[in-house]
Amino acid sequence: MATVELILMQRVDKLGQMGELVHVKPGYARNFLLPQKKAIRANKENLAKFEAQRVQLEAQNIKRREEAERLAERVGGLSVVIIRQAGESGSLYGSVSSRDIADACTGSGLTVNRNQVVLEHPIKSLGLTPVRVVLHPEVSIPVTVNVARSTEEAMKQARGEAIARDDDEDDTVNDEFLDPSEAPQPNI
Repeated sequence: MATVELILMQRVDKLGQMGELVHVKPGYARNFLLPQKKAIRANKENLAKFEAQRVQLEAQNIKRREEAERLAERVGGLSVVIIRQAGESGSLYGSVSSRDIADACTGSGLTVNRNQVVLEHPIKSLGLTPVRVVLHPEVSIPVTVNVARSTEEAMKQARGEAIARDDDEDDTVNDEFLDPSEAPQPNI
């Protein structure tokens, strides 16, 4: 199988550190690493240019990482509330996506975009869900996403209380109708 040789311009999870030469599939390089400027093609010109700028690039990377670490310390333990409609079983009528979480984080004072939110799978039920927000390729913070039907329900979930169905909904069967012989008879 053909591979493409690239120089990483920043750390990429499960691939390597900045400055490493890596071999990847052409589609991964063409569709993700090159357009996002996470890597450049490894040819003689690019190798020479990278080596000339290596010290400057590493200094910029360290500065951005330190800023991300300071920000992570300030907003550590961030929890956001997202209000959604849901059925009685607690399953949402839609799902909570990374864009929704990014918007909620921005509303809470942490400016992130949806590409920085790492969701293993969309959130499709009420409750508390831990999510990872990547501030820098080497720094990420946990964010607790509290999905609820209302702000009161969100506060109960945050305290750890169980959420019961609304009492005003009367879906129970009346005890007087449990015995078929005592049930009202239709007029014929």
